[in-house]
Amino acid sequence: MDLFDAICHSFAALSLAGFSTRDASVGAYDSVAFEVILSTFMVIAALNFATHFTAWRENSLKPYWRDAEARAVLAVILLSCVGCAAYLWGMGTYESYWTSLRYVSFNLISIATDCGFVSTDYALWPIFVPFFMLFLSCLTASSGSTGGGIKMLRTLVLVRQSTRELSRLLHPTMAAPVTVGGMEIPNSVVFAILGFTFLYFLSVVGMTFLLIFGGLDFITAFTAVVACINNAGPGLGQVGPATNYQSLTDYETWVCSFTMLLGRLEIFSLVVLFTPQFWRK
Repeated sequence: MDLFDAICHSFAALSLAGFSTRDASVGAYDSVAFEVILSTFMVIAALNFATHFTAWRENSLKPYWRDAEARAVLAVILLSCVGCAAYLWGMGTYESYWTSLRYVSFNLISIATDCGFVSTDYALWPIFVPFFMLFLSCLTASSGSTGGGIKMLRTLVLVRQSTRELSRLLHPTMAAPVTVGGMEIPNSVVFAILGFTFLYFLSVVGMTFLLIFGGLDFITAFTAVVACINNAGPGLGQVGPATNYQSLTDYETWVCSFTMLLGRLEIFSLVVLFTPQFWRK
């Protein structure tokens, strides 16, 4: 890779922007080395930069192990890559498991971390894997990272809250605080996360209906909204990895543009502008 391409891909990987200087993205280079390097830095960018700073200050990798969110991100990515590669291999998409692991790992890491690089047209894979990758884009990135979506920390809190509610059904009077990584999460924070998650999925449903109203098919509309609200880049259908958003009408482009702002500003900051209370003196 020449110096110009290297600089562009470095910025695009660490900011999880996903813009490549080639139309075929990273697939134009067909290089395992490039894919491994970019995958490594996409994972680094998807972790909390405060954790990176702590690890650098302590000159140790232990902060990553102490961080429950970092452990969850790495575990989800690792298990997903291994599992999806086995699925594609079993479905006969690739003759070799290692070939399957190569293509799945890079593209899954890229979409799960909301970067958007691609090395192959994964829209041609069995539909389970592309949809699962888009699902991961909703929750894999850490808080304090350059990724979008709900974030892994909120996901962990929601899991703990769900577990607490199940326990309370069996033991109504039990005291069961929500904890993540040994730290107790105040109920006010839990309720704020529940509110954010509700608005997140309500936004996905609402924007999907707006695109379907404009004439898009469901697959294109739904995946475009998920990709835009997570700032992940490619979706499926007309906005798949082998195409782009150029085929959308002006109306559809405006809807996707608003969705990207909604996701990047984490919903509350933008939605509050449309509430009457905000404009009252």
